[in-house]
Amino acid sequence: MKYFFLSDGWCVGRVWELGGLWNEVAWRRKPQIEQLDLSIWENGEKLWLYRVEDEVLMVEVRPTPAVESGAIGQVVLKRLITADQAIDIFCNANKNTGLM
Repeated sequence: MKYFFLSDGWCVGRVWELGGLWNEVAWRRKPQIEQLDLSIWENGEKLWLYRVEDEVLMVEVRPTPAVESGAIGQVVLKRLITADQAIDIFCNANKNTGLM
């Protein structure tokens, strides 16, 4: 599994796998992306931890329509983190800013 953090009010858009954009017809399913019940506060923002299957290489994220401010339209996350890296982030957040 791979992981990433996503700010409150943002959602997942397109997803890439080794062959390009995720093809639901070829895979016969949507990619496995799950928001976990773990979050941290960083710079006044609540960041939720998401888990994705290993086949996912990149994830496009964008603000939900209710949150859009015009500043950023979308972002592609190209480096997803491992479970160990996520644990390290939580450990450091607990020391510095507080764990939720």
